[in-house]
Amino acid sequence: MDRLILNVRLLLLACFHLHRSRPGTLSFVRHFSYSDIKRATDGFRRIIDNSSLGVAYKAKFRDGHVALVKEVRDFDVENGAFYKEVQLLGRLHHRHIVSLNGFSTGRKRFLVFENIENGSLKDHLNDPLKTPLNWRTRLQIVIGVAAALEYLHFFCDPPMYHVSVSSSTILLDENFNAKLCDIGILGSHGNHITLPESLRSNECSSPICGNIIFQLGLLILEIVTGQCSEEGGVDIIQWVQESRYSQSIHKMLDPDLGNNFDSRELKGLLAVARLCIKSVDKPPLFTPQVFRYLQKKVGIA
Repeated sequence: MDRLILNVRLLLLACFHLHRSRPGTLSFVRHFSYSDIKRATDGFRRIIDNSSLGVAYKAKFRDGHVALVKEVRDFDVENGAFYKEVQLLGRLHHRHIVSLNGFSTGRKRFLVFENIENGSLKDHLNDPLKTPLNWRTRLQIVIGVAAALEYLHFFCDPPMYHVSVSSSTILLDENFNAKLCDIGILGSHGNHITLPESLRSNECSSPICGNIIFQLGLLILEIVTGQCSEEGGVDIIQWVQESRYSQSIHKMLDPDLGNNFDSRELKGLLAVARLCIKSVDKPPLFTPQVFRYLQKKVGIA
């Protein structure tokens, strides 16, 4: 069976290379012109999000295709590095990762992703006009994110360790399935692009893995409490690290949940969050461990 899986992976890799007709041409994803992007975003006025990494737009193209377009600002290098990024992102296929549909180069660089109907998890946790997420949906979001991280770290070649896990980088589709949207392979440091160790090794260094697992722990706390963790999350971190935190769970629980939750599942979820938070100071957990532990504690396959 292992040999069969290996042969299939090699065949897929070979097919990928054969479908590249010439340098700078990527047949698995669509190439859009700058004018295509400008027209589809109504002159760059349909802004969804704006951060130091770039602006995200909602786009509607002439053929009716609706997409999420993200401006890429962290590639102050030749096109080769950008094309490498596009190649790797275009090869990701997982139900909990936003699919790359296209790209654009020229005056600016853009990545074109599938449209996600229900916006970000952050919107649903913090916007009073959004429908509150029920307990079962919140559990499914955590499990989905953990499954995506396991895929990125252990089933991608090379592994993808440049990933941001937060309520603003998790999008929800029409069925409220979680989709990670902030993933990359190239680390940007000023004008110098460095390839991470993950390109040379399948082992994740302690600081990188520890930080990703820590982010997952913060995400769990935010989903449980409804409190924002992106400003450092000091209060909820301190709370979950207290020896008697279980006695104050009812005070910290998101009011939108009311009494509609399973106490056993809640305690199991918080136990996982505590382990993830500790991963910064100790040898890190790996995503398969967290994924399996979540399934065991929460009981969701």
